[in-house]
Amino acid sequence: MRVLILLVFLTVSAISYGQYNNKISTIDFVQILNNNDDEATYYFQNNWKVLRDMALKKKYIHSFQILEAPISDGEPFQLMLITTYLDEDQYNLREDHFTELIKEKGPLKLMNDKKPAEFRKTLFSKEMVRHWN
Repeated sequence: MRVLILLVFLTVSAISYGQYNNKISTIDFVQILNNNDDEATYYFQNNWKVLRDMALKKKYIHSFQILEAPISDGEPFQLMLITTYLDEDQYNLREDHFTELIKEKGPLKLMNDKKPAEFRKTLFSKEMVRHWN
């Protein structure tokens, strides 16, 4: 009977206090400026995505996503860039890892002479986004 009570207590405790797993994400909410959709797409495919593919291969990140959302007056962003880390250790090393990868990748690849600030703007970012079980 004591074992059953202990198991019930541990199960209830896990449900109450174990709502998070170890994964942590960062999310950038990006607005495409001046109808420069082609430039933004090229930039994110050939820079942001390439760096995340490299990071995946080196196990510096768990996963990544680029999500596109319809723009609205209250939410003037079109893209959500999500990078997910396996745990807090990976998350804490992200700056060192991406600095290394940027050096390894080389210069920015741009579609034309437009600089990133001319075609995209990060409206806000969320750090330390915890994942629920």
